[in-house]
Amino acid sequence: MDKSNILTSLKKLKIVAVVRAKSVDEAEQTSSACIKGGVKAIEIAFTTPHANEVISDLTRQYNGNTSVIIGAGTVLDEITARIAIISGAKFIVSATFSKKVALICNLYGVPYIPGCFTPTEVQNALSMGAQIIKIFPSSAANITIVNELQGPFPQSDFMITGGVNIKNVNEWFSHGASLVGIGGQLVGPGANGDFDKVTENAQKFMQLVEKVS
Repeated sequence: MDKSNILTSLKKLKIVAVVRAKSVDEAEQTSSACIKGGVKAIEIAFTTPHANEVISDLTRQYNGNTSVIIGAGTVLDEITARIAIISGAKFIVSATFSKKVALICNLYGVPYIPGCFTPTEVQNALSMGAQIIKIFPSSAANITIVNELQGPFPQSDFMITGGVNIKNVNEWFSHGASLVGIGGQLVGPGANGDFDKVTENAQKFMQLVEKVS
C-alpha cells in the first residue's frame, strides 16, 4: 500500500487504537483484540518495551490483510522513525512536530501524523508534507477546535487524540474530525489481561462511528 492509499484507508477506518503496553505480549494481544473487534488501525507507542518487535510481529501476522494497518506512535526523533519504518510501520504518529522526523518519513514515503495544537504548528507541519494533523491533547481543547483550524487550513484532515470516549466520539466527527486516536478508553483492559473486554470496547466504538458519513 502506498502513502496515498494508507492515508485514505486511515480516514475510512476512522479509529486508531493507541496501544501502550508493559510488554511485547500485552501489546500484541491488545492489538489483536482491537482488530478482532473491528478497530483495524493500530498505533504501537514507542513507550512500549521493544515496540519495534511488536510492529514487526504484527506486520508479519497480518501480512496480506490490507484492511489492517500497523503504525508507530510516540515517535519523537528521526532514529526512532527509521527503526519503526524498517520494522514495518505504515504510518508514524507523534505528540509533537519534528522537521527531522518529517524528512525521514518523506524519504521513505510513509505518512507522518504530527501532534499540533496551534495554527503556527499546523502550518509548519503542513509545509513539511503532513497531510493528517493530530490535535493533541484534544482533552485540553474546545470541541470546535477542528472547525476553527479548518478556517485557515481547509485542505487539512485532523485526527483527535486525548480524551476521546464513547460519549463524545461522534461529536468530534460532527465537528470536523477525520479520524480519532483512542487509548485507555479502548485498550485499557488489556493492562489487566482482559482482552475480551478490549474486543468488546472496539465493537462498541465501531458501531458508533459506522454511522458517521
